[in-house]
Amino acid sequence: MLDATTRSGGTATATPRAAATELAVAVDLVAGPETTVTAPAAMAPATAAALPAARSGAASRLVRALLSPWSRLALLVVLLAAAASSVFLFDPQRLLADGWPLQLGGAAAAVAFAVAYGLCTVAFVPRPLLNLAAGAVFGSQLGLGTALAGTVLGAGVAFGLGRLLGQDALRPLLRGRWLKAADGQLSRHGFRSMMVARLFPGVPFWAANYCAAVSRMGWLPFLVATALGSVPNTAAYAVAGARASSPTSPAFLIAMALITVPALAGTVVAWRKRHHLRGR
Repeated sequence: MLDATTRSGGTATATPRAAATELAVAVDLVAGPETTVTAPAAMAPATAAALPAARSGAASRLVRALLSPWSRLALLVVLLAAAASSVFLFDPQRLLADGWPLQLGGAAAAVAFAVAYGLCTVAFVPRPLLNLAAGAVFGSQLGLGTALAGTVLGAGVAFGLGRLLGQDALRPLLRGRWLKAADGQLSRHGFRSMMVARLFPGVPFWAANYCAAVSRMGWLPFLVATALGSVPNTAAYAVAGARASSPTSPAFLIAMALITVPALAGTVVAWRKRHHLRGR
């Protein structure tokens, strides 16, 4: 049309409406019909949903690693090493030398001593020393009750730690003949075996606790056998501690005999069991 262009020296100039139409067509041809400017916005929800899933997966793998049998066993070793080190660092025998316990008396002193007794057994302090201390501080009767309470408490704590943190990692390692025989004895005859271990002081207290924890022995047989089997030996040491100031008294001599005879009997039984276990 003549009104759409103006001829000036052979050059045609388009109107603004025609130029805008041509520009829109050119943009469509270059970008293509399938290209949209909202593509990044459409991808954002999928990316946002993937990030929490990746984080939860990493967290679950970390939790599984921390709760694995070997991680729990390593934690048990660290706890026991820290407990044993604290005994040497804090030197608990100073409390007995200065008077146990400070600023306490009566039942409160007995309860505090029983708790300390139990924690010390977990830290591998020998029970005979603790039993002698209980008798020396509280006398024969109260010393016996305090020592027995600490014995059961310490055995229960050690059994719980071994069962929770060490059993899953250590049971697959029970492949030796002696280890299998001991595990079978504790698993099948837990109460009887623990009674023998407590009555005859041939097996260290802490070793019996953790061996029982690795086996399939139940809580109740373990605790009852520990309480009953520890009475004679604990009573003998408590009496010896209470009468240590008069070593020639009949009570002290009888207590020492009750300590020595079970030790010798336990040695004989262990020697005979050694040949029995080898034959399996």
